[in-house]
Amino acid sequence: MNYILVHGAWHGGWCWERVRVELEATGNKVYTPTLTGLGEQAHLLSKEVGLETHVGDILDLIESENLNDVILVGHSYAGIIVTLLTERVPKKLARIIYLDAIVPRSGQCFLDCIGSEFRSYIESQVEQYGDGWKVPVVSKKVFGLESDEDINWVMSKLVSHPYQTFIEPVYLESQNELKVPTSYINCIGDKPRGGLRSVQAEGIDDYYELETSHDAMVTAPIAVAELIQKISIV
Repeated sequence: MNYILVHGAWHGGWCWERVRVELEATGNKVYTPTLTGLGEQAHLLSKEVGLETHVGDILDLIESENLNDVILVGHSYAGIIVTLLTERVPKKLARIIYLDAIVPRSGQCFLDCIGSEFRSYIESQVEQYGDGWKVPVVSKKVFGLESDEDINWVMSKLVSHPYQTFIEPVYLESQNELKVPTSYINCIGDKPRGGLRSVQAEGIDDYYELETSHDAMVTAPIAVAELIQKISIV
């Protein structure tokens, strides 16, 4: 199968390394692109980087590799990107999988989809330390990192994120009706299974839970890879 794994805010394609190894071990083709302005492309960060830039990054990959039947996985912020791609290239996609991700409704932006407290924190950080256009790296607590190995690896690689992508609203022609088969994986940490579903998964019937933290591709890569493959053959 063809997998494209899209990372979330502050991260880069590097964060999927452990999951990629697991997926490739079973014969899959796996792409882990880095979005413009992030990861090894941090030097391209600018005020002009917006949602269209990041959507274009994935569209260019699909076109250049001539990919079809793609399983498109979006983590966290990247839920917005994969949602937009369902409208741009639905015939190229076999399924989209939201991994603890934002699922925007038409007219919403990223900041509309997070809690008011976190939104206020982000806005203040941008104003005080981000020159009004970039989002400084947030605390490791946001990602649920606990082991020294994970903390040292992840936090050393995170970079500022383009604020424009957080405030641009998403307008969907389908008015919230997703055009390709869709699944949602909710990372519930140490909460009991079967509790309240993530509000982001509203309307998504194919719903799963993983007992791990937000950065699941780091903290539970084997479980993530196994579940992604299970979902892919449903």
